[in-house]
Amino acid sequence: MTTVPDKTILVVGTYDTKDDELSYLSDRIRAQGGGVLSMDVSVLGDPKAPTDISKHQVAAAGGSSIQAAIDSGDENVAMQIMAQGAAVLARQLHAEGRIDGVIVLGGTMGTDLALDLCAALPLGVPKYVVSTVSFSAMLPPERIAADIQMILWAGGLYGLNSVCKSSLSQAAGAVLGAARAVEPPRRDRPLIGMTSFGKTILHYMVHLKPALEARGFEVAVFHATGMGGRAFESLAAEGAFACVMDFATQEIVNHHMGSGISAGADRMTNAGLRGIPQIVAPACYDLVDLIGWQPIPPRLAGRPTHDHNRLLTSTILTADERREIAGLYAEKLATATGPTAFILPRGGCNEWDRPEGPLHDAEGLAAFCEAMEQAMPETVDLYGLDCHINDAGFTDKVLAVFDDWVARGIVRA
Repeated sequence: MTTVPDKTILVVGTYDTKDDELSYLSDRIRAQGGGVLSMDVSVLGDPKAPTDISKHQVAAAGGSSIQAAIDSGDENVAMQIMAQGAAVLARQLHAEGRIDGVIVLGGTMGTDLALDLCAALPLGVPKYVVSTVSFSAMLPPERIAADIQMILWAGGLYGLNSVCKSSLSQAAGAVLGAARAVEPPRRDRPLIGMTSFGKTILHYMVHLKPALEARGFEVAVFHATGMGGRAFESLAAEGAFACVMDFATQEIVNHHMGSGISAGADRMTNAGLRGIPQIVAPACYDLVDLIGWQPIPPRLAGRPTHDHNRLLTSTILTADERREIAGLYAEKLATATGPTAFILPRGGCNEWDRPEGPLHDAEGLAAFCEAMEQAMPETVDLYGLDCHINDAGFTDKVLAVFDDWVARGIVRA
């Protein structure tokens, strides 16, 4: 008696060079009762046996052909053809209900392709990348899907061995288990996307989340330490939010100042470009987050710092730099096509910058507030508050603006 697989996993890779590894991975999925749909993204060679989706089908879906990829004489051009086709086909296969998850195997070439493929699939579809460069700094944050999972492919550059089998077998169990266990996002309540940090530095989420839920909304709070902001932006670009409350905008500062803790150049733009109503505030605008175990860059040396833990250190901006950031915020807000409100707490924007705090700088705060008020686009409603961002006055104003938008139909309940 043949057992019908309960979940089907799309297994993707270059079958001309990694056939043994991909076949082993597929066998482990099948051994657990899962099904496999194989996709070959090779260019030059051929697999030992035909795959379910051939490289020719992939190239055609990318608007090209294998011969054109070969004739380009450029492996980067060729792989981008295959990446585009793989993304198109993966999205189509999921829409047709033929796959329940995806796993991609590769080195730098396969990982480059995997990022495009995973970004094409919606939140809630298990996406696993088994890569020799998992977690590497070479992976740009703006290409990371909101719920991508990565597994380091140890000892897997060439050929099967007991070391890489350990990684591959775990990956097989992870993707199939995720496909069986996943609870996709519900759409029964409108979703609000909010950015913040931990409660030691910002408190507003503690009060706002239950208040918004009581109004019939679901609230997702994103930790704005690079990848959290990236997930927030990717979902905003998909139009997943009924409204955004983008209060922790420090990742813009990080990116501008060259920190490795970045959410990409498009931070604080995607909701606005989609016309999603947005309430914005400058929490932690005055800080640059740095990787804690790396030396502080020379241009930032000698400033007051706060070691949050061994991973994260923050230092402060000068008054001139704060004026520069105000202009950058204004430029991003000016691109919005939907209703935008900016709430400016003149009493400070994080717990560390209170008068008794270790990073207090009254002159710098005043410089930022003045520059922000001068630079604010006319299309943005500016609300200046004589309170701190962690005071009740801030959350009261947020709810007042939000309730007004709901009453006017700007935010749909």
